[in-house]
Amino acid sequence: MPSTTPKGLAIRPRQLDAALPEQMPRHWHAGDAFKTHLFNAMSVLFPDGERFFIDSVRLFREQIDDPLLQEQIRGFIGQEGHHSREHQQYSQRLRALGYDVDYLERGLKRRLGIVQKHLSPELQLAATCAVEHLTAIMADAVLKDPQWLTGADPQMARLWRWHALEETEHKAVAFDVFMQVSGSTWLRRRAMLQSTFFFTLDTIKGLVHMLKHDGLLWNWRVWRDGLTWLWGKNGIYRKLIPVYCDFYRSAFHPWQHDNLYLVDQYRQEFDAPAASV
Repeated sequence: MPSTTPKGLAIRPRQLDAALPEQMPRHWHAGDAFKTHLFNAMSVLFPDGERFFIDSVRLFREQIDDPLLQEQIRGFIGQEGHHSREHQQYSQRLRALGYDVDYLERGLKRRLGIVQKHLSPELQLAATCAVEHLTAIMADAVLKDPQWLTGADPQMARLWRWHALEETEHKAVAFDVFMQVSGSTWLRRRAMLQSTFFFTLDTIKGLVHMLKHDGLLWNWRVWRDGLTWLWGKNGIYRKLIPVYCDFYRSAFHPWQHDNLYLVDQYRQEFDAPAASV
């Protein structure tokens, strides 16, 4: 499958100044515990997950001859490195609020260790492609659907928009590397099924832990409203089903979902004040 990555797409890491509130509001997303902890639970996965993504691409970096893709790999590694560090700070804020982040990270760390020790480099890269698709379609939704962040604390919303912008910019880097070194549709589909299962499991684990800590785990209204927000008639996850399923097509490429206009739009927010690195 030929790459449809826009020609000359620049992938430049950005650092955010004072990205997080010094004291994170407990329910920073419109005062809603479910919405807040869904984002919090995903954030806990990013420090270790994004280091894994970087490692999986580095395994094949020397096999890439295309100088443009090499430059995009450099940008991908820089962006993911910044994301990992920023979400480590995010996790520290969650620890300060009393959540057991070490418990939530433990299973992921153990599983990634097993993956890196026992699974082939090609499957590790395929897993990165799969999770990058999950983050890319959510990033697209964050940038264009106000329903994702309406009422959120402004600093927290800005952090997630920054992350979403960069996930969109580099959404095809791991995929383009994979297509050059393997390209197996079967391997890609297998990786997506596995990644979807574990991403869902880990996110639910974090959500349940944080709601339990807040004394809201058995509050049926919290679950009713939260699941309606996710899966109701206009639910934010329900809208993602068609673009999620596209990944399983043999002729899929991430930039077939052409949202370069969002990159151009949100670069205006982040590039002027952001420090270049």
